Amino acid sequence: MTDWGARAADLLEDLASLSEPGPGVTRLPFTPEHRAAVELLSNRMTQAGLAVRLDDAGTLVGRLEGPAGRGTLLMGSHQDSVRHGGAFDGIMGVVLPLIALEKLRAEGRAPPCSVEVLAFADEEGVRFPTALVGSRALAGTVEPGVLEMTDGDGVTLRAAMTAFGLAPDRIGALKRDPGDVIGFVETHIEQGPVLERADEALGVVSAICGIERHSIGIVGETGHAGTMPMEGRRDALVAASAIVTEVNRLALDAEGLRGTVGALAIGPNVVNAVPRVARLTAEFRSAEDEVRRAAGDALHGFAEALCERMDLGLACELTYQQPAQPCAAGLSERLVKAVTAAGGQGLVLPSGATHDASAMADLCPVAMLFVRCRDGVSHRPEEFAAPEDMGQAVAVLAELVMSLD
Repeated sequence: MTDWGARAADLLEDLASLSEPGPGVTRLPFTPEHRAAVELLSNRMTQAGLAVRLDDAGTLVGRLEGPAGRGTLLMGSHQDSVRHGGAFDGIMGVVLPLIALEKLRAEGRAPPCSVEVLAFADEEGVRFPTALVGSRALAGTVEPGVLEMTDGDGVTLRAAMTAFGLAPDRIGALKRDPGDVIGFVETHIEQGPVLERADEALGVVSAICGIERHSIGIVGETGHAGTMPMEGRRDALVAASAIVTEVNRLALDAEGLRGTVGALAIGPNVVNAVPRVARLTAEFRSAEDEVRRAAGDALHGFAEALCERMDLGLACELTYQQPAQPCAAGLSERLVKAVTAAGGQGLVLPSGATHDASAMADLCPVAMLFVRCRDGVSHRPEEFAAPEDMGQAVAVLAELVMSLD
C-alpha cells in the first residue's frame, strides 16, 4: 500500500531545499526560490492529472475538472515562508490536498465536483509590507495601492510581479464567481500545543481569531539616576511596565484571549538616567470580537488612569483591527466527520494566527484543518509534522472531497 504521508514528507523535503542559503527555509515571493517551487509543484500537479496555470497574482492553480454544473472546491495555502522558517508552514497546505487527489486517482475515485489546488505567492508579508494578495485577488478585495509598496531594496510589488512574468494590472479580473465556488479548505500546522497535549493528530478550526493592535506612547521626565529622589519621579518605563503587566492580566482573565506586548522602546535608554519616554505595542487576539474589544477598551482606561496618577503624558491609539472569521458550519462539520471516521476525536479549536482562509471568506465558505506540530513550534527551522499525521490528513481531505457528492 502507498504511504501517502511519507510521499507528502518527501515532496516537502524537496520543496524545503528551494530556499535562500541559511538555516531553515527562506522562500520569499517573486524570487528565484519561488520560481523553483512553482516549477516543482507544476510538474507534480501535471503528473496528478491537473491542468496547471499561474495567475496574475502569482497563485499557482492546479485544476481537476469535474462534472459540469457541480461547482468547484478550492483547497490550498501559501508557498512563501518567513526568514529562516520551517518546511511545513503554508506549503504543507498545498502539498496535502495535492497528495489527496493523487490518492483518489490511484484508487480510481473521481471527485464529484471540480477541485483546485492553490499555492498562493505571499501570505507572510515578509518581503513587502502587505500580504494575502493572491487570496484577496480571488475574493475581489485587493487594494490597487499595494502594488506600489516596496521591499527593502526599493523594488515595488508591481515591478517584482512584472519581472516574474505576471500582469499585475489584470489582478482585478481574477475575482471568482461565488456561485461557482463550493468553498475553500486550508490545511495548516497548528502552530501551537493543543493537539499535541490532547494526543490528537488533527483538529478542525472553529474560527480565525480577530486581531487588534494599540500604539502606546508615554512621556515623563528624565534625570540622573543617582540624584533624582524616588518620591515624585515621572518614570515612563515604570508606567510601561505596569501596562505590560495589565495586558498579561487581561488575557489571563478572559477565556480564549491572547495578549502580547511585542515591541518596547525607551529613551534616553542609558544606564544612569530615568527613562523619559516609552513606546510599546499591545496586541489582543480572540475568536470573539466582543472579548477582544473589551480588552482593548479596558487597557485604554487603565493606561489613562495610571498616567494621570503618575503625571505622565499619554498617547494611546488603536492602530489596527481585523475581525474574527468564523469557519463555515457545513464544511467544518464534514471535516469533523472525516476526522472521526479516520479515528480522531474531531477536536475543534480556534486559530490564533491569520491565514489565507480569512481573505477567502469574502468569496465563499471557508474551513480549516489543523495538523499536529511537534512542541507547537512554527516559524523556526525545528518546525515538524509527522508523516503519519500528514497521511491521516490526506485521507481526511480525500474523504471530504468525495463527501460533496
